[in-house]
Amino acid sequence: MAPPLVFFTRSNHHEPMNQTDSPILRSDQDHVASLTLNRPARMNAMSIDLLEALSRELDAIGADKNVRVVIIQGAGKVFSAGHDLKELLELEKSAPSCQSAFNACTDVMVKIQKLPQPVIARVHGIATAAGCQLVAACDLAIASDSTRFATSGINLGLFCATPLVQLSRAVGKSAALEMTLTGRFINADEAARIGLISRAVGEDILDAEVENLALEIASKSPTAITMGKELFYKQRHLDLEAAYALAGETMHNNMQQSETREGIKAFVEKRAAPEWKNRE
Repeated sequence: MAPPLVFFTRSNHHEPMNQTDSPILRSDQDHVASLTLNRPARMNAMSIDLLEALSRELDAIGADKNVRVVIIQGAGKVFSAGHDLKELLELEKSAPSCQSAFNACTDVMVKIQKLPQPVIARVHGIATAAGCQLVAACDLAIASDSTRFATSGINLGLFCATPLVQLSRAVGKSAALEMTLTGRFINADEAARIGLISRAVGEDILDAEVENLALEIASKSPTAITMGKELFYKQRHLDLEAAYALAGETMHNNMQQSETREGIKAFVEKRAAPEWKNRE
């Protein structure tokens, strides 16, 4: 039986998910937006339609001040088996070529990193090729301990070039190259060891673990979280001095925010929790 979709306890302005023909389903609860890849009969293969729908939802979420955390998950038995290979073959016969599919995929991966809110991948079943790329693109990932991961295009004579870009930024050189050069599957424990996912958990507690992480992050200052995510990606490829300079500037700017003053004031006054506002 496929694991249940993630739901939360109180609704905001979006209706709960229901089964539709849309390739992406969205549900919002408690400042958390859940996006579900909704092609279960095709193992959530990433068609152009799915990628473009996901891109539109990311644009909408980025502008939605009520959303503080995003979850990406797959409907049915798996997270995602990657690009829709049947569609790629068809695209090669006529314009637009399969380059349009790769461009649509790149657009999604870049948007996830640039999104002001943290993005958590909830992973089950398998995450292969561009599906593995999507996991690596998310800021955090929790997988069921039965999940398997691979960048298996090489087995078909197609090197996973675009997945390598994201994979090499999530794991070490040797791990990224071994996965892409061999196409072998790794289990969830190995994925956690190399840093592809945050952790592997029992399938029976996967939803709870993802929900708890999302709600914990959503309980923090939205402004500080946004500034922190932006800093992380900017500083990681700078040299040490430049990284510290950027981090110091970020902390200075963070201190000027009204939310920061509220947080410090709540601590000094021994209040149970600060009263955060949504992003401005």
